Amino acid sequence: MQLDEGKERFIQSWGALGSNWGVSRTMAQIHALLLLSPKALSADEVMEALSVSRGNANMNIRALIDWGLVYKELKSGERKEYFVAEKDIWEVVKKIITQRKKKELEPMLRVLDEVSGVEGNSEDAEEFRKMVREIKLFSNKADSTLDRLVKADSNWFVGTFLKLIK
Repeated sequence: MQLDEGKERFIQSWGALGSNWGVSRTMAQIHALLLLSPKALSADEVMEALSVSRGNANMNIRALIDWGLVYKELKSGERKEYFVAEKDIWEVVKKIITQRKKKELEPMLRVLDEVSGVEGNSEDAEEFRKMVREIKLFSNKADSTLDRLVKADSNWFVGTFLKLIK
């Protein structure tokens, strides 16, 4: 496989994976392109490489900056903005976890807090409260585990993961 073919395949696969993260395919493809690039790229270079519109490129680059996955890089004497991806994969994983937690888990925890006080003495009401308590207990454990994971270093994670799978 030639380098260009390998890059294209990676970018397409990372784009598909991005859909599972809850981000657009284009956002993930831009991230993949910047991950693979040995130098910072301008929005024009991103547009050309991925055949996307200026608006689409700019919107998704801004989203990647908001996630902390991409940074602006200024070049002296240049008016264009250039962008570079975070290259430390452990940092990338932690930032994705943080964003997914904020977008998915934290809103669910708020809903569980709201509905845990449902009133009533019926069997249905008791079953509802029981199920909400169980989901809330699990969700809180997941939340604290993710918090520890984000604060940990990669050596701790790999060691813990290897212990779990043995």
